[in-house]
Amino acid sequence: MRPLPEMPRQALRGVTHVLTDIDDTLTDHGRLGAGAYTALERLTEAGVTVVPVTGRPAGWCDHIARMWPVGAVVGENGALYFRYDAGSRRMIRHFSRTEAQRREDRVRLQTLAREIPVRVPGSAVSADQAYRDTDLAIDFCEDVPPLPMAEAERIRALFEAAGARAKISSIHVNGWFGDFDKLSMTRTLFAREYGLDLDLVRDRVVFAGDSPNDSPMFAFFPLAVGVANVLDMRDRLEAEPAFVTPSRGGAGFSELAEALLTVR
Repeated sequence: MRPLPEMPRQALRGVTHVLTDIDDTLTDHGRLGAGAYTALERLTEAGVTVVPVTGRPAGWCDHIARMWPVGAVVGENGALYFRYDAGSRRMIRHFSRTEAQRREDRVRLQTLAREIPVRVPGSAVSADQAYRDTDLAIDFCEDVPPLPMAEAERIRALFEAAGARAKISSIHVNGWFGDFDKLSMTRTLFAREYGLDLDLVRDRVVFAGDSPNDSPMFAFFPLAVGVANVLDMRDRLEAEPAFVTPSRGGAGFSELAEALLTVR
């Protein structure tokens, strides 16, 4: 990982889209501060398309797509994207799995929701689970006393033993059935909503993140950036971002936004 100030100005100048994780990338201690929110707004006003790419639930994504200064949102670790068309006053929703598949998946996930907290004492079904459509989130440090990362790995192993895919974020372990992730749904979003082949434009896209579930994005985007707290997870990353900000969380994202805006 190279320091963010070493990102070439020519590369910064060519950026058209910013993709960003939310928890501990935009937020600090669970709160979205004015600095990070203003950074989103300034980027959008400068003509940069901003898309949060998050593990957070569908219910939150509806709010984000409607209310935040963003172009769209990818949620539930790639299960879906939502984009609000202000012109037609219509929410566009796209899911990786069919409605019938999602119903079947929920039955299987409900079994895991009962079993995993018993198998891993101290963990809990996340408080935002009621607003999820496709996945199951097990909390290991958001609203419960923080568990060691080894326990998060145990949770992931339990998901995988049941045939689910699972990723560890900075706060939850998310599990789901189906062959999708953040990158696959981002490809779909770019193709369906922007008419772009992500493979052809990835040099013009920045991704910002902080945790192991961002690894597919870190590996794919040459201009991937980790906020400084990504270093806390370095030994658990399958792929590292090319650059890292000086500061953690929302302050780090604001530094990235400032670097992009300064060259425009």
